[in-house]
Amino acid sequence: MNNPAADPHALDDLSRRLAQALQILDLEVDHVLLLSLADETTKAVGPGGGPISTFLVGYAAGMTSTSGKQESTDAVARAVGVARQATEKSGDGGIEDGWTHTAQ
Repeated sequence: MNNPAADPHALDDLSRRLAQALQILDLEVDHVLLLSLADETTKAVGPGGGPISTFLVGYAAGMTSTSGKQESTDAVARAVGVARQATEKSGDGGIEDGWTHTAQ
């Protein structure tokens, strides 16, 4: 059986339907970026890490005042960068205090 989540067309369709339902106009979702963040944080902290990290990235990007599509894309990219830094693994296998190097 095929995994529908692995199908880029299914992800595009889901993104469009959710964006319309949530009344988010002109949203383009960078699936590759978000899925790679989810994968990295899942590996760092376990299965709950992926959904939580992507939710927080979306929330942080949404809190950024933007006036255009490119600014929204940049806000997501910045938030993903911070999230990746905050979940980096230290040499001993644990999570570093990554937040100390962010704007927090």
